[in-house]
Amino acid sequence: MGAPMITVLGRATSANVQRVMWTIAELGIEYKRVDVGGAFGGNDTPEYLAKNPHGLVPTIETDDGRVMWESAAIVRWLALHDPERRLWPTSGQEELSADMWAEWAARYIENPLLQMFIALVRTRTADRDWGKIREIGSRIHKGLAAAEPFLAERPFLAGDRLSIADINFGLLLYRYYEMEIERPDLPAVAAYYQRLTERPAYAEHVMIDFSFARPPE
Repeated sequence: MGAPMITVLGRATSANVQRVMWTIAELGIEYKRVDVGGAFGGNDTPEYLAKNPHGLVPTIETDDGRVMWESAAIVRWLALHDPERRLWPTSGQEELSADMWAEWAARYIENPLLQMFIALVRTRTADRDWGKIREIGSRIHKGLAAAEPFLAERPFLAGDRLSIADINFGLLLYRYYEMEIERPDLPAVAAYYQRLTERPAYAEHVMIDFSFARPPE
């Protein structure tokens, strides 16, 4: 019997949905996605809240009745239950590195990048706090600089192949490189991002225009 099909409840423009969709595509899992949240609504209904009490996206359902929310937890579950363990290394330091870098990305890159997205993209030009934007940028760049020497030595964060670390980290780089900000010279990070853009699953599920988030000027 094959793996159960997964239904993903969440809009394609949500970064957290993109994290899950990229993972599903890399693993070749059968799925269908239903637009929920944002302009589509539907995430505050009794039916949805019975599945996800927080009313956020994504939520996934399997055709054998299992329900799960929180995108990072979903990614770990998908990776661990892949028979080939393609995104979760099973050997020595590579396994430890994948888990550590995944947590690092969530703590030190994702949070300030979300703050930058709100301050720069979701805020009208006249209302932007440029001092705050520069401060957030310095935190992002400090984090990226920590990854630079590792990516100079290997193609992916944990080693020679894509892992959950890259799902958590690489997801964030599309918006980072598409936002109109000053960026330090980090050639290894830039080359790593370029490699990700060449992956069909990344291009389809992560590289989605976010101009919808900009308020009218």
